Amino acid sequence: MNRLVRPALATAAAAALTAAALAGTGPADAASGRTTLAGSVPSWADAAHKAGTVPGSTAVDFRVYLGLRGGDAAQQLALSVSTPGSANYGKFLTPAQFRAQFAPSTADVNAVKKWLAGQGFKVTGVPANQKYVEATGTAAQAASAFSTSFAEYSVAGKQVRSNTSALSVPSGLPAVEAVVGLDESQTLAVSDKVTPGPAVYHNAQPCSAYWGEKTPQNTPTPDGTVLPPNAPPFAPCGYAGAQLQNVYGMSGAIASGNDGTGVTVAVIDAYASPTIASDVETYSARHGLPSIKGHFSQVVPPGVYNKPESKKQDPQGWAGEESLDIEAVHTMAPGADIVYYGAPNNFQDLDAVLNKVVDDHAADIVTNSYGWSSEALPTGFIKPYLDIQAQAAAEGMSLLYSSGDDGDETGGVAGATPTPDWPATSPLVTAVGGTALGIGADGHRVFELGWESGTSTLTNGTFPTPTYLYGSGGGTSRLFAQPSYQAGVVPSTISQTYGGSPMRAVPDVSALGDPNTGLLVGETQTMPDGSQAYDEYRIGGTSLSSPLYAGMLALAVQRAGHSFGLANPTLYAARSTSVDITKAARATYPGTVRVNFNNGFDAADGYSYIERTFDQDEPLTIHVRDGYDNVTGVGSPNGQAWLQAVAGK
Repeated sequence: MNRLVRPALATAAAAALTAAALAGTGPADAASGRTTLAGSVPSWADAAHKAGTVPGSTAVDFRVYLGLRGGDAAQQLALSVSTPGSANYGKFLTPAQFRAQFAPSTADVNAVKKWLAGQGFKVTGVPANQKYVEATGTAAQAASAFSTSFAEYSVAGKQVRSNTSALSVPSGLPAVEAVVGLDESQTLAVSDKVTPGPAVYHNAQPCSAYWGEKTPQNTPTPDGTVLPPNAPPFAPCGYAGAQLQNVYGMSGAIASGNDGTGVTVAVIDAYASPTIASDVETYSARHGLPSIKGHFSQVVPPGVYNKPESKKQDPQGWAGEESLDIEAVHTMAPGADIVYYGAPNNFQDLDAVLNKVVDDHAADIVTNSYGWSSEALPTGFIKPYLDIQAQAAAEGMSLLYSSGDDGDETGGVAGATPTPDWPATSPLVTAVGGTALGIGADGHRVFELGWESGTSTLTNGTFPTPTYLYGSGGGTSRLFAQPSYQAGVVPSTISQTYGGSPMRAVPDVSALGDPNTGLLVGETQTMPDGSQAYDEYRIGGTSLSSPLYAGMLALAVQRAGHSFGLANPTLYAARSTSVDITKAARATYPGTVRVNFNNGFDAADGYSYIERTFDQDEPLTIHVRDGYDNVTGVGSPNGQAWLQAVAGK
């Protein structure tokens, strides 16, 4: 999962956002004739982190978001049309109908455009649903227009810009909800802990074609290293094709034509892989999947690699993410249409791309393998996202998000503040957690455990006590009250973990995520000699879980003959047909041994032998348990029974 990382200090600020995060604008000051935008100063923009000034000539690119008409009416409608038994169930709106009922008025948009132009900004765009006005200008113009100043701050080893005080706008612009882009909250860093970059990576041998095929007891190590006699089996090389269709019980449906035909799944990431179409063709041919020709398209903004902000990021680092997402969806829904939308950067414009996908009603299902490592984002960033998510559900679109790859974000450190990731915590999306999965020689499920991994590197012939490494994100929101679909399902020990009223818990559902039992992914990579060639390697993360689940949901949409909007009411109602992920198999299947090339490519620099344990959630505040849990939600799909229950037939 590509994650836009908040610094550790921001995590502690999450509790302070409980009341303010969705509040929008603050009170108007009659004396100044201005309205303060609540929560528009990032938590890290304080004197302790101030590092310098921002030249007035610095270019800024920002969006002024306008609130939906009707307050929370759009969110209420989104839940109503998505809940079986509701009088409005299935009565989805078209984008035009949603705009007519809820979109900001043309008069309000024109007022904002006029004001921005009067401040010297260049207005560069307004989407069809009029959700925001985008503009460019200088830091000096922004300081004057929004009654603030700007400074550089040193945060997590990065120099980032922020306004020094709360933004404000003239009180005559009452529809303004937030301003996004003046501070650089979203540009701090990107973690590719699971997703490797474009340089070639090879799985080292031995690795297994299926669970338990090769073990330290029946297969020698390539360099003669002796492993402990009780060492667990060698890790799979990576599952693919029929293995995953079989283990989740979807192979029969796919063979009979229930393969996602007629359903469109959108994938949103940043940037784009220039070789993705040919890579997926090669991958499909190798793993028994049908051609994707005629079923795949890619939408990428012009100049995607040339924007100034791209220089702060790693465009090619997302090529593996795109390959993973598309190949995972195609594996589980080989007949579905897949459309990829690449944002021109991996921070500010992801929400704008989501807005376009939703307002164009470009898909029935959207899978998103990115997120922020807490809920401690500026107010102005969260509320616009909620509005877009409400429009998606109201139109019948299902949004899926990876739940995160770092457990409760504490790293197992005592006293650290736990937090789930945003946008997975939104009550208007389906948060998908990860599992560790053993697939047998005949495609059956040997085990499925919660994905929380410990790691231990062989030292002097033994594996020391493993320490926590990574795992499925989850926990209890500090921002959102418990949605109706979780009432009576999520135990109070989770929903009320902080005391007070029940709150939203994540994830909702789960699928394979553990990189040590992950997907075999194929993409064009850069070889050590600088040449480009197609290659395959094992990969995972909840970046895998979300698109796998999206593919299976596409089969249910096809079978039902209609989309679901917010899928959670239906998925929770069908939870008895999901595999309840428990700790029962942990004693029998404690982990795996992975063999790594030290240089990631060949044996020239030797090998490392690493034990990865399964379901090592003991250092964390989130744990696998019977029934709903905050690592795997209500569980993973269980074949025909799940399809029938979700589809209703």
